[in-house]
Amino acid sequence: MVGVILALVLIFIILLDGFETVVLPRRVDRRIRFARLFQRATWAPWSAVARGIPGGRHRENWLSFYGPFSLLLLLVVWAGGLIVGFALLQWSLGTRLEDPRGVAGFSTALYMSGTTFFTLGLGDVRPISDLARFATVVEAGTGIGFLALVITYLPVLYQAFSRREVSISMLDERAGSPPTPVELLRRLRQRGDISAISPFLQDWERWCGELLETQLSYPVLAYYRSQHDNQSWLAALTMILDVCALAIVGVKGVPSLPAQLTFALARHGAVDLSQVLDTPPKTHDLDRLSPEGLVRIREVLAAFGVPLREGLEADEKLAELRRCYEPYVRALSEHLLMPLPPWVHPAGARDDWQTSAWQVPCQPDSPATDDGKWLKAERR
Repeated sequence: MVGVILALVLIFIILLDGFETVVLPRRVDRRIRFARLFQRATWAPWSAVARGIPGGRHRENWLSFYGPFSLLLLLVVWAGGLIVGFALLQWSLGTRLEDPRGVAGFSTALYMSGTTFFTLGLGDVRPISDLARFATVVEAGTGIGFLALVITYLPVLYQAFSRREVSISMLDERAGSPPTPVELLRRLRQRGDISAISPFLQDWERWCGELLETQLSYPVLAYYRSQHDNQSWLAALTMILDVCALAIVGVKGVPSLPAQLTFALARHGAVDLSQVLDTPPKTHDLDRLSPEGLVRIREVLAAFGVPLREGLEADEKLAELRRCYEPYVRALSEHLLMPLPPWVHPAGARDDWQTSAWQVPCQPDSPATDDGKWLKAERR
């Protein structure tokens, strides 16, 4: 009887976990979940190995394997758990199985369970009693349903990943690589249309909403890396929060209402994703922006005709806004090993579209720059 209870509990836990992970389009608040425990158990050694790899392409290549690999491994563990559960159920109930070898022990029940779950229909081991036949039919139906869920789950997951990455790739020519808030404002001002930031923020408000919805429903997406080493969904989310914070404090020509709306949704995403991934906020001092860095931001923006509001009140407002989101994105950054973007574009950094493994120069009349100096430097 104990074996029957254990088998039923194992089958129920896996089916419930699969339903919550694949079918249920809602965040599950329960802390003890098989998928969550599995993710913690596998990410800890994987990230530990990554921390021993020098930062750069090799580390990103190693980390990029985790998301897809952990997903496939979770599906294998689910399937294996169901096979063991049904085998234990058959064996504990004492159901009669016809084995050509004449011995029908637990190994026979396990073999029978595997062939039934994957609907192989080999026929060398057959159920004889009514109870064994009933359990076989139930397991066969479960196996078909499980395979259908897998077929449904993977395309949905990769469609959500693709939609997320399209917008991140578009940041390259708009805000640089890595994306920075000051570079975004600078380039918009250079093109003579700082007001274009309003529809830009509206588009990113929608992106933040999709990010919140998809990664709360499918947390494994948080571990999927972007195509380039200096890009990530976390860097994009942080950059948008930085831009909105500057706009709310006061940047000449930038309306504050779209920034306030986008900031609210982006901060919501940072907080909720931090909770889902169980990364408590880092509440120590905010070191992403030093006082000297803030002075540098004001100098760069003022030089391009979009000055940031000055004064003690403005500085306190910016610090207050940063306290709303930086502890959460910092915790996510340390957990996922995704670097946060700087506030000002690094000196001499080039966008991803300007680089090539074959060092082939691109056209100087790019929409991302108007002076062609980077091309002259590359030719030198």
